[in-house]
Amino acid sequence: MNVLFVLTSHDKLGNTGEKTGFWIEEFASPYYFLTDKGVEVTLASPAGGQPPIDPTSDKPENHTEATIRFKADEALQEKLSKTHKLAEVKAEDYDAVFYPGGHGPLWDLAESADSVKLIESFYGLKKPVAFVCHAPAALKKVKNEDGEPLVKGKKVTGFTNTEEELVKLTEVVPFLVEDMLKENGGIYSKAGDFEAYALEDGLLITGQNPASSEKVAEILLEKLKK
Repeated sequence: MNVLFVLTSHDKLGNTGEKTGFWIEEFASPYYFLTDKGVEVTLASPAGGQPPIDPTSDKPENHTEATIRFKADEALQEKLSKTHKLAEVKAEDYDAVFYPGGHGPLWDLAESADSVKLIESFYGLKKPVAFVCHAPAALKKVKNEDGEPLVKGKKVTGFTNTEEELVKLTEVVPFLVEDMLKENGGIYSKAGDFEAYALEDGLLITGQNPASSEKVAEILLEKLKK
């Protein structure tokens, strides 16, 4: 089994002058969960090369077993520095795709024609597509075969409006994940703020926040085994 991970290449947190990128836990936890079970993981990003890491995700209060393992894993850090360009990867070569979050995807992956095309290709080939936290932002412009939003009528979750308020970025982000999913017709639900929560609806798997990242990987692996 080979799963494609798609990471953000965007590193600017709106007009704040601060940095963003991908959230370490949302990458490391699913990565190790899958690779420890023999799944091969390939990494890609819109720009290729080293994707930016959200500095907040590297703060001590956000460390987990997976992030600590990542910090000591020179081989994975080397692999991460050489992600493939998104435009050059094809859904036919992988069994599923997984999008880790962080605020970066709200700017680049949400608007990326390459990302939209890739997700639609995976879905069209009946392969699972998985997203956690802010990564469901990448579904913003994705359509189903009828030209409707892919999330329309599907059970979905993602970073909540109240969670965005708690991290004080409601006025900084280009849109709120919860609102976008609802506006696109998704059947949105959530657990408490920062509690683990993940959903599957057919080939679509979504997780609410960093605490949900391994749960999304678990559902994805079960789907791949069927």
